[in-house]
Amino acid sequence: MSLRGKAAIVGIGELKPSKTPPPGKTGWGLIAEVSRMAIEDAGLRKEDIDGIICEPPLMEPAAGPPSLMAEYLQIPIRYGGVAGIFGASGAGMIWRAAAVIDAGLCDNVLCVTGERTDPKAWGNLAAQMEASLAFSPEAQFENPHGPLLANSGYALIAQRHAYEYGTTDEQRARIAVDQRTNACANPDALFYGKPITVEDVLGSRMVCSPLHLLEIVMPCSGAAAVIVTSADRAKSMRNPPAYLLGAGEFITHGSVTYAPSLTTSPIKVSAARAFKMAGVSPRDIDMVSVYDCYTITVLITLEDAGFCKKGEGGPFVEATDMTYKGTLPLNTHGGQMSFGQAGLAGGMSHVTEAARQLMGRAGERQVPDCELVFVNGNGGIMSEQASLVLGTAATL
Repeated sequence: MSLRGKAAIVGIGELKPSKTPPPGKTGWGLIAEVSRMAIEDAGLRKEDIDGIICEPPLMEPAAGPPSLMAEYLQIPIRYGGVAGIFGASGAGMIWRAAAVIDAGLCDNVLCVTGERTDPKAWGNLAAQMEASLAFSPEAQFENPHGPLLANSGYALIAQRHAYEYGTTDEQRARIAVDQRTNACANPDALFYGKPITVEDVLGSRMVCSPLHLLEIVMPCSGAAAVIVTSADRAKSMRNPPAYLLGAGEFITHGSVTYAPSLTTSPIKVSAARAFKMAGVSPRDIDMVSVYDCYTITVLITLEDAGFCKKGEGGPFVEATDMTYKGTLPLNTHGGQMSFGQAGLAGGMSHVTEAARQLMGRAGERQVPDCELVFVNGNGGIMSEQASLVLGTAATL
């Protein structure tokens, strides 16, 4: 079975990230607002939506099944699903929506996620340890050595990559710098108008060796949604469709201590499947939109997806212009490091930006003649991976 060309993204909704929790609004409220935006952007009515795939707010009570989402939005649905793969959920929702549409279960699917986040809460070590116990059965064996959550887990990966391949801090910093350049062309980005240099990155506080503060996302509040419909219906919609051409998913572990490898991720499999279904290769891609919770995440993604050979990611990012004006535009909205990471909605921002570029709606940061985009979502600590290839009508 192939989903190539069976469905397309036809509507986008995204809230501007906020460093402080929006007063008077809950995560559910943010999701409702961004859902309305996406439905209106597609030129549809709420009554036209008959499927919902969601990732409810993690930080709030009642973060449960799609029935709660349907009830809250007052949308009766013929299909409801939760992607359930954390940061990979945004990308994972798209191929799931295409699959249920192709199966005839529904016509127009709302894919949505959002979060109201207080960054101060993330500095509470006790809260982090409690959270790790809730998410990982192995945490009881790991927490005596300190909670092995995101910072320390990705630091392990970065240390190992440096040991095996000689990757330098300066090379990783280049990723953060180019993405900040992109954010400076995006008025909605948290760090709009605040360019940085490699020296700025290396001079920022060391959080967990070898990762510096400017190599790491900052939690924020926000929400993002897209509308997916069939390829046939997409032809008559308001916006130029962003067609799903290929998809792949692969999961190998939950806790990083059980990862088969620290330097080769499940992306190697998920990306290969997406490219095979799409019938294209990394050489054909015009723009890359991939999860970037840390600089090392981007570097390993580029290697495992085939944009460069394993171990050559450091020299590759150092020699490649990854800005929206460059030879390999990457995370043109600024990525989560410079646009913002609104919980699991952060992963959806890579999907919305890919769709914008393919629709020709990216404004100053528009990539010329953008027809093929590679998207990757990453859950956990390089654990769950969902890869997509999206394209314009010309690529069908």
